Amino acid sequence: MLPIFEYLFNTVTNISLLELADFNQPLLQRLVMEAPGTYHHSLVVGNLSESACRAVGANALLARVGAYYHDIGKLDKAEYFSENQEVRESKHDTLSPEMSKLIIMNHVKEGVELARKSHLSQSIIEFIEQHHGNSLVYYFYRRALEKIEEDKEVREEGFRYAGPKPTTKETAIVLLADSVEAASRALKEPTAGKIEEMVHKVINNKFIDGQLDECDLTLKDLEKISEVFVRVLGGIYHSRINYPEEHNK
Repeated sequence: MLPIFEYLFNTVTNISLLELADFNQPLLQRLVMEAPGTYHHSLVVGNLSESACRAVGANALLARVGAYYHDIGKLDKAEYFSENQEVRESKHDTLSPEMSKLIIMNHVKEGVELARKSHLSQSIIEFIEQHHGNSLVYYFYRRALEKIEEDKEVREEGFRYAGPKPTTKETAIVLLADSVEAASRALKEPTAGKIEEMVHKVINNKFIDGQLDECDLTLKDLEKISEVFVRVLGGIYHSRINYPEEHNK
């Protein structure tokens, strides 16, 4: 009776969420085998989102499960996303910025279609639809500007996701966690100071860009979220002791 109840009232229960959080779920197993980088990214985003939701009184379990599935659309072309690529190689090196941004942006549409085929709840689908809002695919937008000819114009709107923007605290927190986790991997020396600076910069940029306009997160909430992100990422990138090498006698 539970699926019928959830369908009629357009809701999702903790029982269903716990079932979706099982790593033996087919979609999560596919991520492990076909897009391991995306799978690891989603786990970290889930941890960040869960901790942040607890700090602001949002649904931590829903955010964690939503984060696990937010990038399933990358399964279609996993090798075109940086977390799944070889260190020195990129599929985008031979593509135009316009073609690259279409591939990158399409993972949202692919994810929604895959989620519906897999009969995921609308509550989970919202994380897939909203985890980028209508933000700018900045890297390929900059590449397009660099390659532009004198008689042509590159419109910023053409390099923005279709949206919608996050409408709940949980989807907004996953959007922030997704961006922060991606930015943290670009840090060459992730010291405590650099992590804190990066977190504040990412959250501030999303706020200024209007990505949080449709949700009810307050400035005080954003401050708490920022503190949680810094603490969790600090635990991930903590410094390690250099152990002396063993010498065989």
